Amino acid sequence: QVQLVESGGGLVQVGGSLRLSCAASGSIFSGNVMGWYRQAPGKQRELVAFITVSGTSRYVDSVKGRFTISRDNAKNMVYLQMNSLTPEDTSVYYCNIFGARPVDFWGQGTQVTVSS
Repeated sequence: QVQLVESGGGLVQVGGSLRLSCAASGSIFSGNVMGWYRQAPGKQRELVAFITVSGTSRYVDSVKGRFTISRDNAKNMVYLQMNSLTPEDTSVYYCNIFGARPVDFWGQGTQVTVSS
């Protein structure tokens, strides 16, 4: 069964932190580079970070130094630690394989709202 379940979002003040979690089915997770994406209202979904099976990670410039992606290969889990949040980080956050297309399977996402 294909599964992507994101959780951990919420309402936080500027400068606050959140930790997002993603539970993925083995068919999606195993052996794949995994990423966190976000989509703000009226904007296209964008990749913000990805992590290889061995743990190498990369970030989009806007989140470098503030976000940390990690994964637990034994549990098929991906995490996103988000610190120093700003209103520009307000989005629905999704996890998926690196390079996932709009037509591919996506979970429901988790809403992150940063209030000023």
